[in-house]
Amino acid sequence: MPLGAAARQHLDTVADALVEDWRAFSEDAISQAEVAAGLADVVARVQDAADGKAQPEAGPASPLTRRIVTLLRRRVIQQGERLAPAECLPLLCAVESVATSLEPRWSEHFQERMTGPSGLDLIVEVAHDLRSPLTSILFLAETMLRGRSGPLTPLQERQLGLVYSAAFGLNAVASDVIELVRGGDRLISHDTQAFSVAEVMEAVRDIVLPIAEEKGLELRCEGPPSDRRRGHPGALNRVLLNLTTNALKFTAEGYVEVKLTEVTDEIVECSVRDTGRGVPAAAMPTLFEPFRRRQQSGDYAFSGSGLGLSICRKLVEAMGAELSVSTAQGEGTRFSFRLVLPRVTSAEGPFA
Repeated sequence: MPLGAAARQHLDTVADALVEDWRAFSEDAISQAEVAAGLADVVARVQDAADGKAQPEAGPASPLTRRIVTLLRRRVIQQGERLAPAECLPLLCAVESVATSLEPRWSEHFQERMTGPSGLDLIVEVAHDLRSPLTSILFLAETMLRGRSGPLTPLQERQLGLVYSAAFGLNAVASDVIELVRGGDRLISHDTQAFSVAEVMEAVRDIVLPIAEEKGLELRCEGPPSDRRRGHPGALNRVLLNLTTNALKFTAEGYVEVKLTEVTDEIVECSVRDTGRGVPAAAMPTLFEPFRRRQQSGDYAFSGSGLGLSICRKLVEAMGAELSVSTAQGEGTRFSFRLVLPRVTSAEGPFA
């Protein structure tokens, strides 16, 4: 709605007063003339908006322009009693329209960065920024769980366990992003080391047990008779933890089972089985693809980004095996893979 004569006069009066008080813009302007030019531009934009004219295309608004609009809007509202409501309302609407048009288009800037040559670097930077505070949360939660800050009640222990599990999950997502960008061939060292299977499974159990208890699920863990093995314990821990967390997420009742079965002296089958709802047939073809599109909210996906299973498959392949899945609707899902994990004898000395 075009501005009436009174509204235009009011707009000019407010703008003139702001020019006189130009030192209010001293942080963003170096002279009164610069403020006057900026105000003239904004006033012209407000009048065009009131007349229904499209706002001119321009780059990101300067700090001075945004501050001019903010103070102009404030003064128009503060002195609005000088105008009749029928005159004031179109003016306020026009000022608001200009303010909206000058808001930073961060989504466009972000999209430009993401599609540019430094897009992957930006993703890694964000993931690293997430991991730093999450690591601090994990350290503090673990310190409290160990009783180093004083005794805890059973309820506090459970709540801290959930905090730790949640922070660990977020930290894992950040790590998944970084590792996906780097590529699967850099996920593990080619050198194997001696380790205890029981210790790996215990580490997984300690992290996910609070989640299982909170959901009222039974968590079963079973290892092979021969505990000392040679392989990649870090990668194995990561895969078992990711798969177990996923199983707990999609299981409402029953149990989740983490089992390592000795097939031969050197081959161990690792599996994570749940009694959840199962993976829908439509999700199977893209189950291991990162950033896959869900059909609808609640569809089966390891996480919102779908990174978890993709990283698990890369880790398993890097260890020389293949990640398999079998599922039945309403009965559950089983992920499994067979690793060459030679037994470690006492003659080989202590764990590396």
